[in-house]
Amino acid sequence: MYQKLCKSLLTAAAAATLMAGAASAETWRAWNIHNDGHPNTAAMDRFAELIDSATGGEIKMEVFHGGVLGSQPDAIEQVRIGAIEIGNFNLGPIGPMVKEANLVSLPFIFKSVPHMFRVLEGEGGDIIASAMGDAGILPLAWIDAGARSFYAQKPINTPEDVAGLKIRVMNNDLYTAMISAMGGNPSPMAFSEVQQALKTGVVDGAENNFPSFKSVGHFEVTTNYSLSEHLIIPECICVNTAKFNALSPELQEAVRGAAEEAALYQRELWAVQSDQARKDVEAAGIVVNEIENKLPFQEAMAVVYADYLEANPDMRALVEIAQSTE
Repeated sequence: MYQKLCKSLLTAAAAATLMAGAASAETWRAWNIHNDGHPNTAAMDRFAELIDSATGGEIKMEVFHGGVLGSQPDAIEQVRIGAIEIGNFNLGPIGPMVKEANLVSLPFIFKSVPHMFRVLEGEGGDIIASAMGDAGILPLAWIDAGARSFYAQKPINTPEDVAGLKIRVMNNDLYTAMISAMGGNPSPMAFSEVQQALKTGVVDGAENNFPSFKSVGHFEVTTNYSLSEHLIIPECICVNTAKFNALSPELQEAVRGAAEEAALYQRELWAVQSDQARKDVEAAGIVVNEIENKLPFQEAMAVVYADYLEANPDMRALVEIAQSTE
């Protein structure tokens, strides 16, 4: 009788523990603009698995892919106010609201993708992360979005090769200033219009990374892809600051560790996809031009940087940190 009673009490206690754990578990919602097959989609799904495991089920995450929770600007704002807990965002749209994040939109600020990660994983990244956290959108890990390079009907190996060309760029004053500084004619337009504009000669060239160059068919209406890598704009896995700060130190460490592991997974997948996209467009006849010396491009940006720092003098120290990072 005594043994049966003890067993019943232990069973009841175990059930109560499980019920308490289930009651205290949180379910976070995560935003991702990409669809199946994209490295970020796979990485965010991996993050959901890792965060569940790392927190012992105390935090579960449901990822909504394909931008179903809204556009990127909408989702950024939703994370800032806590309506969504997690987002996979490009730093470009965050720049206008967090000036430190705008560092990545300065042309040729990074020498390469590995250099970009060295900057973000050092003092420069700490400054950006702190400012973003103050704005309500704390980066947990940085992920790869490749490097944007020029493509046109001729090779572009020096700034002088851009002179006189009409180049489509994203609608950003820094990007239009970049083309103008090289003597080109910047042509901001919607991404959906670029294919036809290249085909009809409305523009002479454009710029993007290898996966995008391939996936939207721009390689079908141009001949040369030149590895200028003039813009290296990373993405982040971000969390609502207040939600993260409300966690215990142990849970914070678990969440950040899960995000960092998912980010490394994303970088591996991105490298494979980017390499394959390059092979595919080369097989289709695109000539890929390696640019051995990017210093002339960086020097051509002197006027762009001068104007930017005159308007944003408090960004000078951060720019110098990025430029001095080996």
